[in-house]
Amino acid sequence: MSWAESTLWVVLPYLTLLVFAGGLIWRYRYDKFGWTTRSSQLYEAPLLRLASPLFHYGLIFVIIGHVTGLLIPVSWTDAIGVSNAAYHLNAIIWGGLASLATLVGLALLIYRRRTTGPVFTATTANDKTMYAVLAASIVAGAVTTVAGFVPSDVSYRTTVAPWFRGIFILQPDAAAMRQADVLYKVHTLIGMALFVLFPFSRLVHAFSAPLGYLFRPYIVYRSRTR
Repeated sequence: MSWAESTLWVVLPYLTLLVFAGGLIWRYRYDKFGWTTRSSQLYEAPLLRLASPLFHYGLIFVIIGHVTGLLIPVSWTDAIGVSNAAYHLNAIIWGGLASLATLVGLALLIYRRRTTGPVFTATTANDKTMYAVLAASIVAGAVTTVAGFVPSDVSYRTTVAPWFRGIFILQPDAAAMRQADVLYKVHTLIGMALFVLFPFSRLVHAFSAPLGYLFRPYIVYRSRTR
């Protein structure tokens, strides 16, 4: 294994996790008031009502697809009778739809930010960097999804996935990653860049999603007795 491969697939993942975790801790301790999306809804709402759900719901399904694709071994799906071809076809169909929704939503958000004066004025250099890396990650993911239509003897489930799972048991399989297609390698590197940027951008608001709202009790209104 070369020095470059060891750096990319053994050292870099842990540096990424270190910056990600350390950045979140730093941001929470020293920038609590900046832990926000800096909403621009007051400046423009109609386009935001279309773009935001497309982007966020599409992204949720993209994340679910990544988690299941990377964490579930081939042996598990084989054990329940799901062939690799069937799994791959479903991943392409649903992953393609999720990628399309996310891309369209992101494109509309960027268009809105660029063409709406007050929103563009409030856009920082950090925001521009975040949008660029996020767009690159999503485009790279969409390209790998489209490339999945072409049959190949090398699958991300036997290359990227074992490497990814190995990170969490301190045994990243760089040899498996070496066999991955260059598109998956590029997508992985952009993804790590996104994780490095995450704690220092508005993306951090994902950890403040009001999930408790879904499970809160009903508000009971009672009329005042006289």
